[in-house]
Amino acid sequence: MDNRMKYTIDSNMQFPLVEIALEAGESAYIQQGSMVYHTPSVALNTRLNARGSGLGKLVGALGRAMTSGESMFITEAVSSSDDGKLALAPSMPGQVVALELGAKQYRLNDGAFLALDGSAQYKMERQSVGRAFFGGQGGLFVMTTEGQGTLLANSFGSIKKIELNGESITIDNAHVVAWSRDLNYDIHLENGFLQSIGTGEGIVNTFSGYGEIYVQSLNLQTFAAALQPFIVTNTGN
Repeated sequence: MDNRMKYTIDSNMQFPLVEIALEAGESAYIQQGSMVYHTPSVALNTRLNARGSGLGKLVGALGRAMTSGESMFITEAVSSSDDGKLALAPSMPGQVVALELGAKQYRLNDGAFLALDGSAQYKMERQSVGRAFFGGQGGLFVMTTEGQGTLLANSFGSIKKIELNGESITIDNAHVVAWSRDLNYDIHLENGFLQSIGTGEGIVNTFSGYGEIYVQSLNLQTFAAALQPFIVTNTGN
């Protein structure tokens, strides 16, 4: 039996919606606020973002939110009939890529998670202090997939896939969407602190080994900085 997520991405849309088909009892975990529409048979449930039960689950969810910047809650969509439909849209204008989990597993950057079918899972892996200080993957923790299923990741702008076969590559960390769990990665400042200030290139991620990296064409931090002069703030009296 194939339990993988059944989905369609409308290629006629520049910023496509993703429509997920759910049979009776099937579920999917989705990014909070991403729901556009769903059929009557689909119910959205808010759950604590942790494993286990009882007080331990509550403490785990609270600790995860405090240490990784991740929400205490996740949204689970469940269908009660075989014709359930759920449409999602990312929080940022861009593309959506489907990553099949099983032999391949991935790590995700902040803001890249859109949906995960109910047959797969993810965990938060503790990072080194250096990675946590420089990285954008949720501070002390990074999201890592497990199990078999389908992961939908979204980008800001277009997505490009880079494959490594033993080589190394350095990528601006703000452009990283997701990467293979098997890859080695090192988050650091490009050419040291003063050089980074002088060149405008800041935190980068150097990958090496065998696997794939998904990068986005736009940089949310740069875009936000470009908008800043045009944002009117109320300074009060």
